[in-house]
Order: sequence, then C-alpha cells, then structure tokens
Amino acid sequence: MPRATNAPASRKRRKRTLAKAKGFRGFRSTHFRYAKDAVRKAMTYSYRDRKVRKRTFRNLWVQRINAAARPLGITYSRLIEGLNFAGIVIDRKVLSDLAIKDAAAFEAIANQAKAAIAAKKDQLAAAA
Repeated sequence: MPRATNAPASRKRRKRTLAKAKGFRGFRSTHFRYAKDAVRKAMTYSYRDRKVRKRTFRNLWVQRINAAARPLGITYSRLIEGLNFAGIVIDRKVLSDLAIKDAAAFEAIANQAKAAIAAKKDQLAAAA
C-alpha cells in the first residue's frame, strides 16, 4: 500500500504561509522553512503592536493637549483635573482634535476647567 502524505493539505498550508511572506527579503519569501519562522514572528509583532498603537496614540493626544494648554496658562494635568471637577466628559482624542482644529472651543473648555479649579480652591479654603 502506498504511503499517504496528505499532499494537497500540506501544499495548501505551505502556499498560505508563503503568501503571507510575500514582500519579505531573500529566502524568507521563497523557502517555506525560513518563511514559516518569519511569518510567525511577524504575526507576533502584529498582535503586540495592535495593543501598542492604542498606547502610542494616547501619548500623542496628551502631548498635543499639553502643548495647546500651556499658552493658556494651564498644564495638562490641571486641565484634566478641572474637566473632571467641572463634570465635562470629553475624551483625549476629541480634546486633541479641538486643540488642533478649533482653538476657540479648546480655549473655552480650558477656561471652564480653570474656573472649576478656582471653585474647588475656594471650597477648600472655606472648609479650612
């Protein structure tokens, strides 16, 4: 009885891996032995960096907000504190977009945050 090698499934699996390795350089794109390791590593990086992208964008938004807030006489951390105290719920992505595209709206929000911080200080002073 001839030996069964499961050739169609093996060929399909190898072709699928080589298709994923398209664009890699050298043997990594043409030889299955090297392509499978390269593809496995690429998929690992891909999974990891989908998580890292969220972190990177949040850092970018924070930097933009801070850069827009400082000329208005308030730091990023004070701005966020004031927004929380004022009950203004706005995420950093939208706040960053406002800072870039609509400076007047951002300034109005920053002024509300400053007023909330001043009110908080007054409450603390009255309590003491």
